[in-house]
Amino acid sequence: MSDTVPTKLSVNLNAIALLRNRRDLPWPSVTGIGQQALAAGAHGLTVHPRPDERHIRFSDLPEIRALMDDGFPDAEFNIEGYPSEAFLQLVERMQPEQATLVPDDPRQATSDHGWDFHRDGALLKPIVARLKNQGMRVALFADANAEHMQLAAHTGADRVELYTGPYGGSFDNPSRQAAALELLGSAGDAARALGLEINAGHDLTLDNLTALKKRLPFLREVSIGHGLTADALQFGMAETVKRYLRVCGHDV
Repeated sequence: MSDTVPTKLSVNLNAIALLRNRRDLPWPSVTGIGQQALAAGAHGLTVHPRPDERHIRFSDLPEIRALMDDGFPDAEFNIEGYPSEAFLQLVERMQPEQATLVPDDPRQATSDHGWDFHRDGALLKPIVARLKNQGMRVALFADANAEHMQLAAHTGADRVELYTGPYGGSFDNPSRQAAALELLGSAGDAARALGLEINAGHDLTLDNLTALKKRLPFLREVSIGHGLTADALQFGMAETVKRYLRVCGHDV
Protein backbone atom coordinates (compact mmCIF):
# COMPACT_ATOMS: atom_id res chain seq x y z
CA MET A 1 0.00 0.00 0.00
CA SER A 2 1.19 3.50 -0.80
CA ASP A 3 2.50 5.59 2.06
CA THR A 4 0.38 8.58 1.05
CA VAL A 5 -3.03 8.57 -0.61
CA PRO A 6 -5.69 11.24 -1.03
CA THR A 7 -8.37 10.55 1.55
CA LYS A 8 -11.93 10.15 0.29
CA LEU A 9 -14.63 12.31 1.84
CA SER A 10 -18.03 10.85 2.72
CA VAL A 11 -20.56 13.44 3.87
CA ASN A 12 -22.73 12.22 6.75
CA LEU A 13 -26.31 13.43 6.26
CA ASN A 14 -27.61 12.71 9.77
CA ALA A 15 -27.36 16.32 10.96
CA ILE A 16 -29.25 17.54 7.89
CA ALA A 17 -32.00 15.00 8.58
CA LEU A 18 -32.13 15.99 12.25
CA LEU A 19 -32.72 19.62 11.27
CA ARG A 20 -35.45 18.60 8.83
CA ASN A 21 -37.18 16.50 11.45
CA ARG A 22 -37.69 19.48 13.76
CA ARG A 23 -40.76 20.35 11.68
CA ASP A 24 -43.25 18.25 9.73
CA LEU A 25 -41.88 19.74 6.52
CA PRO A 26 -39.71 18.38 3.69
CA TRP A 27 -36.87 20.87 4.08
CA PRO A 28 -33.98 20.98 4.26
CA SER A 29 -34.05 18.22 1.68
CA VAL A 30 -31.72 15.39 2.65
CA THR A 31 -31.30 14.30 -0.96
CA GLY A 32 -31.02 17.90 -2.13
CA ILE A 33 -28.14 18.61 0.25
CA GLY A 34 -26.60 15.27 -0.63
CA GLN A 35 -26.75 16.21 -4.30
CA GLN A 36 -24.95 19.48 -3.55
CA ALA A 37 -22.22 17.65 -1.66
CA LEU A 38 -21.65 15.13 -4.44
CA ALA A 39 -21.72 17.79 -7.15
CA ALA A 40 -19.02 19.66 -5.23
CA GLY A 41 -16.77 16.59 -5.31
CA ALA A 42 -17.61 14.53 -2.22
CA HIS A 43 -16.83 10.88 -2.85
CA GLY A 44 -19.84 9.49 -1.05
CA LEU A 45 -22.69 9.90 1.41
CA THR A 46 -23.02 8.31 4.85
CA VAL A 47 -26.15 7.67 6.89
CA HIS A 48 -26.71 6.03 10.24
CA PRO A 49 -30.38 5.06 10.45
CA ARG A 50 -31.54 4.32 13.98
CA PRO A 51 -34.69 2.44 14.99
CA ASP A 52 -36.47 5.59 16.22
CA GLU A 53 -35.70 7.46 12.95
CA ARG A 54 -34.72 10.54 14.92
CA HIS A 55 -32.64 11.78 12.01
CA ILE A 56 -32.33 9.60 8.89
CA ARG A 57 -35.65 7.96 8.12
CA PHE A 58 -35.91 4.56 6.48
CA SER A 59 -37.82 6.26 3.65
CA ASP A 60 -34.72 8.41 2.94
CA LEU A 61 -32.60 5.43 1.99
CA PRO A 62 -34.17 4.48 -1.37
CA GLU A 63 -34.12 8.15 -2.37
CA ILE A 64 -30.41 8.49 -1.55
CA ARG A 65 -29.66 5.22 -3.34
CA ALA A 66 -31.53 6.47 -6.43
CA LEU A 67 -29.77 9.85 -6.29
CA MET A 68 -26.39 8.16 -6.38
CA ASP A 69 -27.28 5.52 -8.96
CA ASP A 70 -28.87 8.01 -11.34
CA GLY A 71 -26.62 11.03 -10.97
CA PHE A 72 -23.36 9.97 -9.30
CA PRO A 73 -22.66 6.34 -10.19
CA ASP A 74 -19.01 6.56 -9.06
CA ALA A 75 -19.92 7.78 -5.57
CA GLU A 76 -20.22 5.39 -2.63
CA PHE A 77 -23.13 4.92 -0.26
CA ASN A 78 -22.03 4.07 3.29
CA ILE A 79 -24.64 2.82 5.76
CA GLU A 80 -23.67 2.64 9.43
CA GLY A 81 -25.42 0.87 12.23
CA TYR A 82 -25.65 -1.90 14.78
CA PRO A 83 -25.93 -5.24 12.95
CA SER A 84 -29.33 -6.38 14.15
CA GLU A 85 -31.20 -8.64 11.77
CA ALA A 86 -33.47 -5.72 10.83
CA PHE A 87 -30.44 -3.55 10.03
CA LEU A 88 -28.79 -6.30 8.02
CA GLN A 89 -31.92 -6.83 5.94
CA LEU A 90 -32.14 -3.07 5.35
CA VAL A 91 -28.53 -2.99 4.17
CA GLU A 92 -29.12 -5.96 1.92
CA ARG A 93 -32.03 -4.15 0.27
CA MET A 94 -30.07 -0.92 -0.23
CA GLN A 95 -26.81 -2.55 -1.36
CA PRO A 96 -24.42 0.18 -0.20
CA GLU A 97 -20.86 0.06 -1.42
CA GLN A 98 -19.78 0.04 2.24
CA ALA A 99 -21.41 -1.14 5.45
CA THR A 100 -19.91 0.18 8.68
CA LEU A 101 -20.85 -1.86 11.73
CA VAL A 102 -21.12 0.11 14.96
CA PRO A 103 -21.77 -1.18 18.52
CA ASP A 104 -24.56 1.31 19.23
CA ASP A 105 -27.27 1.02 21.81
CA PRO A 106 -30.47 2.47 20.23
CA ARG A 107 -30.71 4.92 23.16
CA GLN A 108 -27.33 6.53 22.43
CA ALA A 109 -27.38 10.07 21.09
CA THR A 110 -24.42 9.24 18.88
CA SER A 111 -21.68 6.64 18.51
CA ASP A 112 -19.26 6.89 21.41
CA HIS A 113 -17.08 3.75 21.41
CA GLY A 114 -15.73 1.03 19.19
CA TRP A 115 -16.32 -2.71 19.27
CA ASP A 116 -15.04 -4.90 22.08
CA PHE A 117 -13.34 -7.35 19.73
CA HIS A 118 -12.49 -9.77 22.55
CA ARG A 119 -16.18 -10.12 23.38
CA ASP A 120 -17.80 -9.50 19.98
CA GLY A 121 -15.40 -11.06 17.47
CA ALA A 122 -17.42 -14.28 17.25
CA LEU A 123 -20.60 -12.26 16.67
CA LEU A 124 -19.04 -10.13 13.96
CA LYS A 125 -17.25 -12.77 11.89
CA PRO A 126 -20.33 -14.38 10.24
CA ILE A 127 -21.98 -10.98 9.77
CA VAL A 128 -18.89 -9.65 8.00
CA ALA A 129 -18.88 -12.72 5.75
CA ARG A 130 -22.61 -12.35 5.01
CA LEU A 131 -22.19 -8.75 3.81
CA LYS A 132 -18.95 -9.37 1.94
CA ASN A 133 -20.58 -12.25 0.08
CA GLN A 134 -22.96 -9.66 -1.38
CA GLY A 135 -20.11 -7.53 -2.65
CA MET A 136 -20.04 -4.90 0.07
CA ARG A 137 -16.93 -3.54 1.72
CA VAL A 138 -17.21 -3.94 5.48
CA ALA A 139 -15.71 -1.58 8.05
CA LEU A 140 -15.81 -1.99 11.82
CA PHE A 141 -15.96 0.94 14.24
CA ALA A 142 -12.88 0.67 16.44
CA ASP A 143 -11.34 2.50 19.36
CA ALA A 144 -7.82 3.86 18.98
CA ASN A 145 -6.18 0.80 20.50
CA ALA A 146 -3.36 -0.84 18.55
CA GLU A 147 -3.76 -4.09 20.50
CA HIS A 148 -7.31 -4.54 19.16
CA MET A 149 -6.36 -4.48 15.50
CA GLN A 150 -5.29 -8.13 15.32
CA LEU A 151 -8.69 -9.18 16.64
CA ALA A 152 -10.43 -6.84 14.20
CA ALA A 153 -8.51 -8.42 11.33
CA HIS A 154 -9.63 -11.89 12.45
CA THR A 155 -13.25 -10.96 11.72
CA GLY A 156 -12.48 -10.75 8.00
CA ALA A 157 -13.41 -7.07 7.75
CA ASP A 158 -11.86 -4.96 5.01
CA ARG A 159 -11.41 -1.83 7.10
CA VAL A 160 -11.62 -0.34 10.54
CA GLU A 161 -13.14 3.06 11.12
CA LEU A 162 -11.15 4.64 13.91
CA TYR A 163 -13.36 6.43 16.43
CA THR A 164 -11.96 9.96 16.62
CA GLY A 165 -14.32 11.30 19.29
CA PRO A 166 -11.72 11.68 22.07
CA TYR A 167 -9.41 13.42 19.60
CA GLY A 168 -12.08 15.82 18.37
CA GLY A 169 -13.38 16.40 21.87
CA SER A 170 -9.95 17.58 23.06
CA PHE A 171 -10.10 20.76 20.97
CA ASP A 172 -9.50 22.91 24.06
CA ASN A 173 -6.61 20.85 25.48
CA PRO A 174 -3.61 20.63 23.12
CA SER A 175 -1.64 18.11 25.17
CA ARG A 176 -4.61 15.78 25.51
CA GLN A 177 -5.37 16.14 21.81
CA ALA A 178 -1.77 15.29 20.90
CA ALA A 179 -1.96 12.16 23.05
CA ALA A 180 -5.25 11.14 21.41
CA LEU A 181 -3.74 11.71 17.99
CA GLU A 182 -0.81 9.42 18.76
CA LEU A 183 -3.18 6.67 19.91
CA LEU A 184 -5.01 6.98 16.59
CA GLY A 185 -1.70 6.91 14.76
CA SER A 186 -0.50 3.80 16.56
CA ALA A 187 -3.79 2.01 15.95
CA GLY A 188 -3.72 3.00 12.28
CA ASP A 189 -0.14 1.76 11.91
CA ALA A 190 -1.05 -1.56 13.51
CA ALA A 191 -4.15 -1.99 11.33
CA ARG A 192 -2.24 -1.20 8.17
CA ALA A 193 0.48 -3.72 9.05
CA LEU A 194 -2.24 -6.38 9.24
CA GLY A 195 -3.63 -5.52 5.82
CA LEU A 196 -6.62 -3.54 7.06
CA GLU A 197 -7.47 -0.23 5.43
CA ILE A 198 -8.33 2.69 7.67
CA ASN A 199 -11.31 5.02 7.79
CA ALA A 200 -11.95 7.59 10.51
CA GLY A 201 -14.88 9.51 11.84
CA HIS A 202 -16.48 11.46 14.67
CA ASP A 203 -16.07 15.12 15.61
CA LEU A 204 -13.64 15.81 12.79
CA THR A 205 -13.21 19.42 11.63
CA LEU A 206 -11.08 21.28 9.15
CA ASP A 207 -8.59 22.07 11.92
CA ASN A 208 -8.15 18.64 13.48
CA LEU A 209 -8.41 16.76 10.20
CA THR A 210 -5.20 18.42 9.02
CA ALA A 211 -3.14 16.88 11.81
CA LEU A 212 -4.90 13.53 11.52
CA LYS A 213 -4.16 13.34 7.81
CA LYS A 214 -0.50 14.18 8.47
CA ARG A 215 -0.19 11.42 11.09
CA LEU A 216 -2.12 8.89 8.98
CA PRO A 217 -1.16 9.73 5.38
CA PHE A 218 -2.60 6.39 4.24
CA LEU A 219 -6.07 7.19 5.64
CA ARG A 220 -8.57 5.93 3.06
CA GLU A 221 -11.78 7.72 4.02
CA VAL A 222 -13.29 10.12 6.52
CA SER A 223 -16.99 10.33 7.28
CA ILE A 224 -17.91 13.79 8.56
CA GLY A 225 -21.31 15.13 9.52
CA HIS A 226 -21.65 17.51 12.47
CA GLY A 227 -18.58 19.68 11.87
CA LEU A 228 -19.05 19.76 8.13
CA THR A 229 -22.73 20.70 8.49
CA ALA A 230 -21.82 23.48 10.93
CA ASP A 231 -19.30 24.84 8.43
CA ALA A 232 -21.88 24.60 5.64
CA LEU A 233 -24.17 26.95 7.58
CA GLN A 234 -21.41 29.55 7.28
CA PHE A 235 -19.82 28.82 3.90
CA GLY A 236 -22.47 26.84 2.02
CA MET A 237 -22.31 23.12 1.32
CA ALA A 238 -20.40 23.29 -1.96
CA GLU A 239 -17.65 25.55 -0.60
CA THR A 240 -17.42 23.53 2.60
CA VAL A 241 -16.97 20.26 0.72
CA LYS A 242 -14.17 21.82 -1.31
CA ARG A 243 -12.41 23.00 1.85
CA TYR A 244 -12.53 19.49 3.32
CA LEU A 245 -11.36 17.95 0.05
CA ARG A 246 -8.28 20.18 0.06
CA VAL A 247 -7.39 19.05 3.58
CA CYS A 248 -7.91 15.45 2.43
CA GLY A 249 -5.27 15.94 -0.28
CA HIS A 250 -7.36 16.64 -3.36
CA ASP A 251 -6.87 19.42 -5.91
CA VAL A 252 -10.16 21.30 -6.22
